[in-house]
Amino acid sequence: MKKHRCNKDADLPPLGVSIGDPAGVGPELCLRLLSDRSVAGICRPRVFGSAAVLAAAAAQCGLEVPADAVSLKEWEDGADPAGPAVIDVSWADAAHLQPGVVSASCGRHAAACIRLAAAAALAGRVRAIVTAPIHKAALSLAGERFAGHTEMLAQLSGAGRVCMMMASEELAVALVTTHVAISEVPALLDSESVAAAIRLLRDALLRMKGREPVICVLSLNPHGGEGGLFGDEERRVIGPAIAAARGSGWRVDGPVPPDTAFLPDRRARYDGYVVMYHDQGLIPFKMLAFESGVNVTLGLPFVRTSPDHGTAFDIAWTGRASPESMVQAALLAVRLGALR
Repeated sequence: MKKHRCNKDADLPPLGVSIGDPAGVGPELCLRLLSDRSVAGICRPRVFGSAAVLAAAAAQCGLEVPADAVSLKEWEDGADPAGPAVIDVSWADAAHLQPGVVSASCGRHAAACIRLAAAAALAGRVRAIVTAPIHKAALSLAGERFAGHTEMLAQLSGAGRVCMMMASEELAVALVTTHVAISEVPALLDSESVAAAIRLLRDALLRMKGREPVICVLSLNPHGGEGGLFGDEERRVIGPAIAAARGSGWRVDGPVPPDTAFLPDRRARYDGYVVMYHDQGLIPFKMLAFESGVNVTLGLPFVRTSPDHGTAFDIAWTGRASPESMVQAALLAVRLGALR
């Protein structure tokens, strides 16, 4: 088991990292994050997860493990290593882990680590958190009734309205609805939820860019509803939210039909997009920024980011997982944490 030297600059801000589903690429991504020089230069990562799992993944993938590790009890008692470190969350099933296999036990461990990272953020012990990918089926098998990180963190933190934003150098999209069936989307849309997504995206882009952003709000129906021929959500729900945003002096356009909203000239004009449902925004986003995109939860009392991909069970523990999105998630988390 290889070890790398720790960053001893205790003045750098601490960053919480949850291991994700241990049967997926999360352990490998965490290990790569801990040894990444660009990350070590701006923060002190604290990975919440089983040290045994990380050691096994390191041996399997030929990766380094951090020299510093503390038990969960030591962490809760106030221990805090100077450099990159593992907060060892003991897990009885670590020795029986099968990479690439969905299990309730993996879901329970992933959920426990998310809770610990969120608690550390709420207590001010970490500046922000980065969450490695979880498997929603494993989470459900574990008895966790959350559609994903966004909903779980909203409940854990007592946040009001939250919003998923996907961000990269090329594009930023905020989702009004997230992990729900397409058939449920129209009933879930109201002016308040659209207005909240506009507000949260505008506030995030204002911090990130240092100027008033220009935002494009997409329609729900083809051709913007064609004056009510294909649906009236544009007139009844989306339009009033846009009008309210403009009344606040914000630069907001729409409703814009999705089939032309992401053309190059439109992307050059807009700093961000508000989309009505998951695939409306994530299909163009992942086409443009799959390797470098970052998932950000807006509206929480702390900064949370994540890579924009899933658990990738097909390549789990093979050493082939790209760390780029995970690294970008850490860099953005630190940046947004400093801007709060």
